[in-house]
Amino acid sequence: MSRGRRTGFLAGIIVIILALCGGACIYIKNKYTIKTVYVQGNVHYTEDEIKALVMDGALGDNSLYLSLKYRDRGIKGIPFIDVLDVDILAPDTIKIMVYEKTLTGYLKYLDSYLYFDKDGEVVESSGIRTVGVPQITGLEFDYVVVGQKIPVDNPEIFDSILNVTILLKKYSLQADKIHFSKAGSVTLYFGDVKVSLGNEPAKIEDKLVLLPGFLETLEGKPGTLRMDNYDGDSGKYIFKPE
Repeated sequence: MSRGRRTGFLAGIIVIILALCGGACIYIKNKYTIKTVYVQGNVHYTEDEIKALVMDGALGDNSLYLSLKYRDRGIKGIPFIDVLDVDILAPDTIKIMVYEKTLTGYLKYLDSYLYFDKDGEVVESSGIRTVGVPQITGLEFDYVVVGQKIPVDNPEIFDSILNVTILLKKYSLQADKIHFSKAGSVTLYFGDVKVSLGNEPAKIEDKLVLLPGFLETLEGKPGTLRMDNYDGDSGKYIFKPE
């Protein structure tokens, strides 16, 4: 075979290879372009925000690329999120599972919101207030460090905080703020309504069972609902309007 014919033959092979590669790229792009995304477990971030975190980069809309990128590993290092897992359900469909950090409450400290878990460990510091997490007041401390427990004199206070927040969720109550006094009294804040529960932990649930109905009747009426001396037998309580 002459040099010219050999060169033409090689050029033809290269053209065929390039054509096959181009066809394969077009096939992969069309078949594995993501059309449907399911997002589950997200609270602090919207679905669009979660999608943006996962599907970033030039090939962020390609399920084959994402399956390789996130194989056997999730995404970490995102505020409020423990890990993000990506499952490929079909060539054009993925599911993003969001596992958020468990937040019990937050402290307003200087210009930041310090979110802590059930053990009193500060897990995040943010300039943005997260809806659904109550502010906790009444704690006394000299300093605070992200990743460490809040240095209070009485660490058992975090058990009390956890107990109250669990009961609030149980009865579908969302307090804006929870105050714990030195004497152990608990006060809840729902907008303009303040609810004084007293300092008897054993009786808190009995009071919270009735609170949703009370709050309905007090909507739009600023003041203090005194349930610290609530008489459960008579069903009487005292409300002091502002």
